Amino acid sequence: MNPSMSVDAFILASGSATRAKILRNAGLVFTVQRPTIDEASVREQMIGDGASVEAGALRLAELKTLEIATRNPRSIVIGADQILECDGEWYEKPGGTEEAREQLKRLEGRNHRLISAVSIAREGKIIFRETDEATLRLRHLSDVFLERYLGIVGDQVSASVGGYQVEGLGAQLFEDVRGDHYTILGLPLWPTLGFLRSIGVLEE
Repeated sequence: MNPSMSVDAFILASGSATRAKILRNAGLVFTVQRPTIDEASVREQMIGDGASVEAGALRLAELKTLEIATRNPRSIVIGADQILECDGEWYEKPGGTEEAREQLKRLEGRNHRLISAVSIAREGKIIFRETDEATLRLRHLSDVFLERYLGIVGDQVSASVGGYQVEGLGAQLFEDVRGDHYTILGLPLWPTLGFLRSIGVLEE
């Protein structure tokens, strides 16, 4: 890292524990500030405007980034978002076990896409944006397995779109997964690190 930058020069504009873990494991030192934008309203507007899923995810990532960046112009702010799309329908994080059960039953046996977007701001302006896509297919789930899964995962079922966590027990929900692991978790890591190296804030 450039020695002229303090170790707290990075801010993650996200309340996601998974995204924070990804960046910490990659060696970044940062603080976290959670954005307050109304994501549901933004998604509704984007759908009404006929926007693509990619545009929707990127718009949400940029709004999160800019909200925090305008208050911290001397920092590099990283924001991200993820949208699940299946046959043209956008899915949000389930509000609890019942919604998660419904989402999983609707998705089983069908291919769906996870679109993850990341944006980076400095001096209050977006300087980098990227999206990536993964395709996943849930297997047909027995009622016994589904109830056991939901019981074990508990409140964490609301932490991710689709109600699954592929990095844990949720891996057993799938019969096929195609795409980058970090994109599935919600942050296109490789382009993010590559850009930070290109502007000299991570070592080459």
